[in-house]
Amino acid sequence: MARLLLASTAGWRTVALPSATETVMASVLRLYEDTLSNTAEPVGLPPVPRMIFVVHGAATIGGSAVSDGETWHGEADVMLAPGVSGVTAWRFELVPERAGDAPLLAAGIRSQLKLAARLDTLRAGELLMRGDSVAFPPGGCAYLHRHQGPGIRCLIEGGIRIDTDGRSTSYGPGAAWYESGPAPVFAQAAADRPSRFIRVLILPRTLLGKSSIQYVNEDDKAKPKSQQYRVFVDAPIKHDPAD
Repeated sequence: MARLLLASTAGWRTVALPSATETVMASVLRLYEDTLSNTAEPVGLPPVPRMIFVVHGAATIGGSAVSDGETWHGEADVMLAPGVSGVTAWRFELVPERAGDAPLLAAGIRSQLKLAARLDTLRAGELLMRGDSVAFPPGGCAYLHRHQGPGIRCLIEGGIRIDTDGRSTSYGPGAAWYESGPAPVFAQAAADRPSRFIRVLILPRTLLGKSSIQYVNEDDKAKPKSQQYRVFVDAPIKHDPAD
C-alpha cells in the first residue's frame, strides 16, 4: 500500500493510498501563497518546475508582467518582483522529497505553505506539468472520475464538495486539496454561485495536449459535462527526484 504524506500549517500527516503499478523515487508537489507588498524587494526563486498564478495584484516574473488571473511557468531560477499595488500569488512547485521548506523570507513578504503532497502515484518516465482553471456553473458537477496523474487544486471562488476514498469534504475560497489520480473522485459545486479552482497536475508526457480524465461509469462518458477548462500551462518538464 502506497502512502501519501500531506503537509499544511497544521503539521504533517500520512494517509494510505492505492499502490501505483509504476512509481518513481519520491517527489513532492507543494503550493505556497506569497503576498508581497509594493515595497518588498525582488526575490530570487531557485530552479525547479513551477507555475505561479496571480490571485490579485501584479508582478514581474522573469522580466514578464503578470497580473490578476494570469500565470507564469518555467524551470530556471527566476526573480519575482511585486507590482505598484503589490501581489498575492499561488506558487506551485515540483521538488524532490528531501527539499526543504521554501517560504519567501524578506521584509514586506508573507509566505505560507498551503499544502504539500508526496507523489507516490507518479508514473515512471517523462513528465509534463499541466496548470489549468476548472470552472463550474451553479450546481455543476464532475461525474465520478480518475486522472492519469496526481495534482493539487486550490479553490479561487464559489464552493465545492469532493467525495473520494469514502470521505466527503467541502472547500471554500482559498482552500487547497490533493488528488492522487487513481482514486475515483466525484465533485459537486455550490448550488447558488459559480465555482472555480486552479489546478496543477503532473502527468505522463504522452498526455501532452490530451485530456487526463477517465470516467469510472460507462454511462457518464456520454453525458453533457458542466465543467469548463482554461489551460495555462501544458509543458514537458525535466525532473529527477534523485538529483
